[in-house]
Amino acid sequence: MNSAPPRISSNRARWTAVVLVFMAAGLASILYLFNPSVHRFYPVCQFHRLTGLNCPGCGATRAAYAMLHGDLFAALRDNALLVIGLPLLLARGGWFALNRWRGHPAGDFIPARLLIPLLIVVLAFGVLRNLPTFAFLSP
Repeated sequence: MNSAPPRISSNRARWTAVVLVFMAAGLASILYLFNPSVHRFYPVCQFHRLTGLNCPGCGATRAAYAMLHGDLFAALRDNALLVIGLPLLLARGGWFALNRWRGHPAGDFIPARLLIPLLIVVLAFGVLRNLPTFAFLSP
């Protein structure tokens, strides 16, 4: 017999959201203060270390650092997918949170019909940035 999971109270969900916002602000502060190109405590891409190829996420930490410092061109050079995708993700998150806050049905954060196209975009970016013709996509 399948039973539904317990419903999370709205008060608990709001506190969870507050904690997540503070955690994100703390992580952004660390990234703002410590350049990933200089400080070595940031994680290293294991895919790149093992294969020598750039994964779709390679350069994302440096791109986020550059965006926090207002250098959009350096961020695009490090990881264009992050720079283009982050505003879209933030807009979707804001819309989702606003609907949830108002008590309206928000649906899934990323609708199922978009999962395959998003996967194709990420994989295509990962392949293209490793081809000599698209070397400008490599960090």
